[in-house]
Amino acid sequence: MERQQVGVTPVERSRDWGRAGGAVVAAGLVVGVCVGAGGCSGDGVASADARGAGDAVAVVRRAADSLMAAGSSQARTSMEMATGGTRVTIRGEGVYDFRRQLGRLKVQLPQDPAGTSEHRPITELLAPGALFMKNRGAGVPADKWVRVDTGTLSDGNLVTGGATDPYAAAELLRGTTGATYLGKTEVAGAPVRHYRGVADLAVAARSASAGNEAALRSAAKGFATARVPFDVYLDDQGRVRKLGQRFSFVNGQRHSTVAVTSTTLLYDFGAVADVRLPASKDIYAGQIAEK
Repeated sequence: MERQQVGVTPVERSRDWGRAGGAVVAAGLVVGVCVGAGGCSGDGVASADARGAGDAVAVVRRAADSLMAAGSSQARTSMEMATGGTRVTIRGEGVYDFRRQLGRLKVQLPQDPAGTSEHRPITELLAPGALFMKNRGAGVPADKWVRVDTGTLSDGNLVTGGATDPYAAAELLRGTTGATYLGKTEVAGAPVRHYRGVADLAVAARSASAGNEAALRSAAKGFATARVPFDVYLDDQGRVRKLGQRFSFVNGQRHSTVAVTSTTLLYDFGAVADVRLPASKDIYAGQIAEK
């Protein structure tokens, strides 16, 4: 089992940073929060060096399978968005079980513009077709979870929760339509191969697992464009070490296209990922107050 420390590349996001100083974070937060195939060995990645960029698309498309073979990892996420001249940072940290497609992240919302208000972290549980959030905010009891059907979100929860589901991010790469191998480098001391390309959400949805198909299909329709530029860094086993993706959505308030950059870092493969979903009695079914 590997033990490595990974620094987070800041990535930020928000739909609008209000004049009153409060953030309405995220592209379409419906609930108002800042609301495969078999395993792949490292041979396919290494052979890309010898055979050239022509194999880059195939190598990148297999990244999700390599994560499935790895079983689990720790994860750090960040999102970046600039709007109205202001940048907002949202960070997450936790674990992910790729075989069960279950993850747990603690997501930290940004300070208010004046820097006077600290937001308590939101605990998020990621599951096939669902997002569960605790410490959701106004109107939700402290011991209750809010559940969101990710297939109904216009972005498929690629940006809504403030963190992109790590396996959904990797499955998006199944829709890669073009990629270039840029050479070897390192991520947090691990040797990796850097690929840059574009993925198509609609193509990815057709190849995704049952748990992510509906969400990716919704995102293909809901984003301003189904094309998602990316930079991915794969280790010798073909596993994602770092993945940056750039999404475009239409800001409903300003009717303008906004770019959101999501970065996912994966490390400590094989880490214990004991993720348990809440019981139905612990899920809040009442009205969610908006701030």
